[in-house]
Amino acid sequence: MTVILFILGLPAVAAILLPLAPSHKVGAKTNIGVCMATFCVSLALFFVDRPTDLLFFIDDFNIYLVVLTTFVGLTTSFFSAGYIAHEIEHKHLDVRNLRFYHAMFQAFMFTMLLGLVANNLGFLWVAVEGATLATALMISLSRTQASIKAAWKYFILCGVGIALALFGTILVYLAAQPVMGAGLHAMAWSELMRWGPQFDPVLLDLAFVFLLIGYGTKAGLAPLHAWLPDAHGEGPTPVSAVLSGLLLNVALYALLRFKMLLVANGKTLAPGPLMIGMGLMSLVLASVMLYRRRDIKRMFAYSSIEHIGLVTFAFGLGGAMANFAGLLHMMLHSLTKSAIFFIVGHVAHVKGTQNLADLRGLTVSHPPLGWTLVLAMVAIAGLPPLGLFTSEFLMVTTTVSQAPLLAAPLVLGLLVGFGALALRLQGLAFGTPRGLVHTGGGGSLVPIYAHLALVLVAGVYLPAPLVRWFEAVSRLLG
Repeated sequence: MTVILFILGLPAVAAILLPLAPSHKVGAKTNIGVCMATFCVSLALFFVDRPTDLLFFIDDFNIYLVVLTTFVGLTTSFFSAGYIAHEIEHKHLDVRNLRFYHAMFQAFMFTMLLGLVANNLGFLWVAVEGATLATALMISLSRTQASIKAAWKYFILCGVGIALALFGTILVYLAAQPVMGAGLHAMAWSELMRWGPQFDPVLLDLAFVFLLIGYGTKAGLAPLHAWLPDAHGEGPTPVSAVLSGLLLNVALYALLRFKMLLVANGKTLAPGPLMIGMGLMSLVLASVMLYRRRDIKRMFAYSSIEHIGLVTFAFGLGGAMANFAGLLHMMLHSLTKSAIFFIVGHVAHVKGTQNLADLRGLTVSHPPLGWTLVLAMVAIAGLPPLGLFTSEFLMVTTTVSQAPLLAAPLVLGLLVGFGALALRLQGLAFGTPRGLVHTGGGGSLVPIYAHLALVLVAGVYLPAPLVRWFEAVSRLLG
């Protein structure tokens, strides 16, 4: 339990103290240091006994997500330091608006980690709502009319969604009370899973509908996705990286916890078809919308919707192999998409724009950056030998064997999305250079290389301990 308290305490204390930092540079260095310490402490979870009480717990499902979250938070903090320094230097941001930026970054990390280690339904809900507040403030960092509008849209839509998730959470508690009585133990996952088969299945069915809509809004599933493109397009690029790489995962994690409860009951309606429907809708809609984007960050925002839909589809399909593919895809999408937003931040700095029409020929004008973008887009498109090819291949083959009729829309969505990315990549990387050319970008490319190296390794070889872990969680998910 000490390890969990350190994992939560480090970002919580940093969020309180960082507004007192005397300068942006001190705040950025402190932010990196806290993220590094949190990541190192999270690794200890692999070597200590897994603690469980009525408030916090660690199990096979959340342990890898905790480590993934702290790792992406660390790399994003490195990228963020250079990115924000560049924005200040070129007077795109007012230093006075940065007072709470790093504090909100740590507050966001605290809420994500709290949601993952919470053994209490209420803590989970509060954590996801807290993430909304922290990121809304970061989205509006530039204080332009567009960014403030995007932040309000994000706050209102996700606020309505999380309110519906609260109602679903209350219904689960009401279903537990007749069996378990009142109290904290009737809101603890470890206890709910034990007594879940005795709960009223009608209440659980109704609760899951509200939870799917509520947490589905936070996950960016269609048709509840309207906040996501604006938030990515107008917010700082580091915020886009953690929104796509972390927030969507935690929202989906919450939904999967409730799905496990329904599966354990055995008398409820199957939650899979609802998840399959929303997953396919998100995949197909986002794939089509990729063709119509004029802003590079908005384009990759729709790519995030596409991939979270794909993961939701896999978990809705269920079974050992589909769940395995969904878990692998969650991890690799987080690494790949956050790396892509790091690259986009650099591209926006060297070209001075996010407009796709003015982003051409990056392999000619900025070869290291351009070829890194090519590799990242090849990865997110699901081409071999990168890891996302493995997860998508497993999804398609499992769908063909388990539900052949669903294979057609799944493959169609993947092909349409691939076509859009291939079309955009041709101009971005290999077209004739266009627009302004600046010599400097915001920070190091090392975080990008670290992410893409892990994605490449996962496409070539998955270590046996990782495979065993995926298999164990697949069984938990049902």
